[in-house]
Amino acid sequence: MNKSFINWLIFVLLSIIWGSSFIMMKEGLVNLSAYQVAALRIVFSGIVLLPWAIKYIRQVPVNKIGVIFLSGVLGSLLPAFLFCVAEEGIDSALAGTLNSLTPIFVIITGVLFFNSRTSGNKVLGIFIALTGSLLLLFSKGHMRESQNLVYISFVVLATIFYGINVNMVYRHLKEIGSLQIAAVALSLNAIPALVVLYFTGYFNLPLTDTGILYSTGHAALLGIFGTAIASIIFYVLVKRAGAVFASMVTYGIPVIANIWGIIYGEQVGWKQFACLLLILTGVYVANRTPRTN
Repeated sequence: MNKSFINWLIFVLLSIIWGSSFIMMKEGLVNLSAYQVAALRIVFSGIVLLPWAIKYIRQVPVNKIGVIFLSGVLGSLLPAFLFCVAEEGIDSALAGTLNSLTPIFVIITGVLFFNSRTSGNKVLGIFIALTGSLLLLFSKGHMRESQNLVYISFVVLATIFYGINVNMVYRHLKEIGSLQIAAVALSLNAIPALVVLYFTGYFNLPLTDTGILYSTGHAALLGIFGTAIASIIFYVLVKRAGAVFASMVTYGIPVIANIWGIIYGEQVGWKQFACLLLILTGVYVANRTPRTN
């Protein structure tokens, strides 16, 4: 099967999983704090991947353990908390749209810290897609005075961490299996997440209460699918298609966020879908192979 076709299938799958994660976070916040939802997400992902972590950790070079742990911190742990805290002040659709800043920071952090080079078509494609994301943001009427810029900055900071992590994985962990990276990183990061759960009083809550179970269930889905399974798929995509293409999956996220918006009764019209078409056009342009004479 064509390699490019498989890469696009992975792109669509990740868009569906991660695009659904923002509404899951919002539902988790109904009965739990942002710190509890984020910590549960990491703990559940670590539990799911623990058998593989135990199996593979001895195969990982000792000098790579710290890098893998840091990858988990930058790519999963810190963003999980930042997004959950942000969604206490902004809606899930806005968080999903702002997430599309990630490819910008992949390029910036790649140039600043990893001596990366990028082509003109990638820069052009990213800015086309970013334009589509911004138009989507304005078309949905999110830029109200009541929106707290501090919460928005949390999402931006998370995308910066994503950008650093994408480059780090591609540069320093390319020779290590995707499942190994995800399993070891998330299992190790489940330890500080458990500490957070303890100090936020989660284990003192009435855990059999319907509301607590509802929010815990959504956090579990976030951890199992939105973090554990998606992280494995993401690492595969980074190594198959490169850092910039992998990061461009964030442009598919608003598509899914808008579909959830329709399901939850939000107003989504032709303007939003026109913006999404522009976003995907940017993805295509950024990943088009330049013609050679």
